[in-house]
Amino acid sequence: MSSTDGSPAPPVAYVMSRFPKLTETFVLDEILEMERQGTPVEIFPLWREHEDVIHPSVVKLVPRAHFLPGLNLEIARDVGYWLFNRPGRLLGALAAVIHDNLTSMRYLAGALAAFPKACTMARRMQSLGVRHVHAHFASHPAAVAFVINRITALPFSFTAHGSDLHREQAMLGRKVTAAKFVVAISDYNRRFILEHVGQESAGRITVIHCGVQPDAFPRADVTSDRLRIICIGTLHEVKGQSHLLRACQGLAAASVDWECHLVGDGPDRGDLVTLARELGISDRVCFHGSRTQEQVRALLRTMTTACAPSVPTASGRREGIPVALIEAGACGLPLVASRLSGIPELVEDGVTGLLVEPGDNIALTDALRRLAGDRMLRQALGQRARDRVCGQFSLTASVRSLRRAISGEAVSCSSS
Repeated sequence: MSSTDGSPAPPVAYVMSRFPKLTETFVLDEILEMERQGTPVEIFPLWREHEDVIHPSVVKLVPRAHFLPGLNLEIARDVGYWLFNRPGRLLGALAAVIHDNLTSMRYLAGALAAFPKACTMARRMQSLGVRHVHAHFASHPAAVAFVINRITALPFSFTAHGSDLHREQAMLGRKVTAAKFVVAISDYNRRFILEHVGQESAGRITVIHCGVQPDAFPRADVTSDRLRIICIGTLHEVKGQSHLLRACQGLAAASVDWECHLVGDGPDRGDLVTLARELGISDRVCFHGSRTQEQVRALLRTMTTACAPSVPTASGRREGIPVALIEAGACGLPLVASRLSGIPELVEDGVTGLLVEPGDNIALTDALRRLAGDRMLRQALGQRARDRVCGQFSLTASVRSLRRAISGEAVSCSSS
């Protein structure tokens, strides 16, 4: 896209916690689609992520990203620049960050650590001609976008996903009030935000689902006699993999022919491997570890169902709508998931999949047994899951809506 005079369109700056992060394909894909639709993107991660496995599509973006250390001469100089040229704005932003995060030492520490970087990001964005700042996550990235807005007047927005919104809400009201608009990835998240900041902000919070390109995902053959279950995500309590393993033990006791594939890595891997062994199901559970998008797609096409047994944690972590489920739906897989947060907006019970209460291992076993014994049901749910993804979770449509919001065009507040 070019401006009206034919010159290149001014870029949008993306701020995220870590980059490149294997599990955050939704950020990567959104950036790539944003540029495909004609909006240049400048990438400003708060921290650089170093992972052994990265998606091939991210390789060309890494050299372009503006990685910054905790402190260096450039950052110190830029803090001084703003302190000299706009002391009121800089100190006002700092005061707001401190005041609004006093209820959360975790948020306060992270915001203060990122504050000097925000000063350099602000100067670089100005020099690059950035017209808008969009942050992924309602936590530290949104706080940094707020600081940049305060000292430069660059408009900003942010997307609220899962644990970044539900775990803590320090500074949320100020971020929402200051933002040009806020993206909630589900109607559930929109309602949650409004419950915390007040209905007067309803007009600036819009629902834009995370999206995928459905045609990029191969259709799975769900007619196999063996139930092949795939669960994709960081191996962490919030993803609920332990509940899936216990449900699989129930399948074994019921003489169901099954296998379970866990894709991803994380802090709970050792415990999950041990649990599978203690449950006597190790021979049917495969831990694939970290995989690229292409490898995940190849696995999805060999499966017969996808499962997301998410649970809220004691620390407040909570899923949004797992993008892995959206991808599985694009493959035509029936979806089994927890009735939690925005998940029912994708997994409609008896329509696109089966819903169970979070942490209910017996109900999870029963749902999987039902799919194992009914090939026609798997096909019907899988087809409707794909239809739902094509209709409501299209990356092309989601990015188009985001670009319209950035440009100031009216966007529907709710996806329903």
